[in-house]
Amino acid sequence: MEVDPIHVLPYIAAYVALSVFVVAVATRIYVFARMPMHVRWELYPVAHEGKKASYGGSYLEEFEWWKKPRTKSLAGEIKVMGPEILFLKALKEHNRRMWARSFPFHFGLYLIIGCTAFLFLSAILSAIWPAFAGSRSDVVLQYALTVCGGCGLVSGLIGALGLLGRRLTSRDLRGFTTPADIFNLVFFIVAFGVALVHFATVDRDFLRVGSFVENLVRFQLVALPADGGGYTILGISVILLSLLLAYIPLTHMSHFVGKYFAYHAVRWNDEPNLPGSGLEASVDDLLSQPVGWAAPHIRNSGERKTWAEVATENPAASDGK
Repeated sequence: MEVDPIHVLPYIAAYVALSVFVVAVATRIYVFARMPMHVRWELYPVAHEGKKASYGGSYLEEFEWWKKPRTKSLAGEIKVMGPEILFLKALKEHNRRMWARSFPFHFGLYLIIGCTAFLFLSAILSAIWPAFAGSRSDVVLQYALTVCGGCGLVSGLIGALGLLGRRLTSRDLRGFTTPADIFNLVFFIVAFGVALVHFATVDRDFLRVGSFVENLVRFQLVALPADGGGYTILGISVILLSLLLAYIPLTHMSHFVGKYFAYHAVRWNDEPNLPGSGLEASVDDLLSQPVGWAAPHIRNSGERKTWAEVATENPAASDGK
């Protein structure tokens, strides 16, 4: 059977976008994980200290702490990261005007991610368990993804419009706003806007989108429904959202990866540098690296000193003072 390239295009866009997203995110994680040890903040409280975090304490206050096994509280980290990820707690505390626009945008993204996860879960369950289709569990899942998808598109679109308006009108952000920032927000507005039109006009129960995702899971390039203009809107929406999915991890919007390392490798990294430890070996290796620049407090002109030499010399003594 001859396949119409027009009908295949949304499927190709979705497969390519998913592949690019996975590879790009994995690459960023690999690059961040392989970076040299960052200068640690060592600011307390540290979330994984558990009860000690309530008053800014740490394992260092324990008598002969180096002889005792260290325990870290995963619950403590989740308690801090949860509100930060879901509700942008720090942004609300330090910049409420920006938070009022950024929160609906990010929360809308979370709801859309949830809707997408439910769509794929429903498609996978239907593929491996035929009795699931039409079951009570399927109805509940369909209701959940419809609520997540509809609310997510509305919230995300409102937030993106608010952020764009803030970028265009705020004097405080003028020096920090680049053409890429404007383009990114416009991209979100267009992609979410088309998806919302499709949802509001022809697919209020996400059945058409669900059918498309099921075809993706089954690798069946079935032509999308065309009645009522549904194909035109759904096809354009799929292509736009696919391009957006592939584009995000290739830009600074992939900060969702960097934020994990910023917290765990910089802000909360309080691993002790004990003799014979892997951390000591990493520090020694970094201190043996040559310094390629000079400054009033880093006397390196005409010489190739290592960081260990620079860190242990007295700049005033080298001036003869």
